[in-house]
Amino acid sequence: MPDEPEPISELSFEAALKRLEEIVRRLESGEASLDESIDLYGEGDRLRQQCEARLQAAQAKIEKIQLGRDGQPGGTVPFDAG
Repeated sequence: MPDEPEPISELSFEAALKRLEEIVRRLESGEASLDESIDLYGEGDRLRQQCEARLQAAQAKIEKIQLGRDGQPGGTVPFDAG
C-alpha cells in the first residue's frame, strides 16, 4: 500500500525529526483524542529513540585531526566529547 508510513527504523534522521515535530504540534494543540494522544506519544518516543541512536552513530564516526609539533596534520583520532 502506498499510504502506509515508512517504518521508523528506515526513516532518515531528518524525516524522523520532522514526524516528531508534527506529533508534538498535534499533542500541544489538544485536538487529539485521549486514545490518539497515547498512540502519538508512543510513536513520538520511538522516533526520539531513533533520532538519538542516529546522532550517537554519527558522533562515533566523527574524527578530530591531530596536529604534529610542526603544526601540520599528523593523523586522526576518534571523536571524544569529553
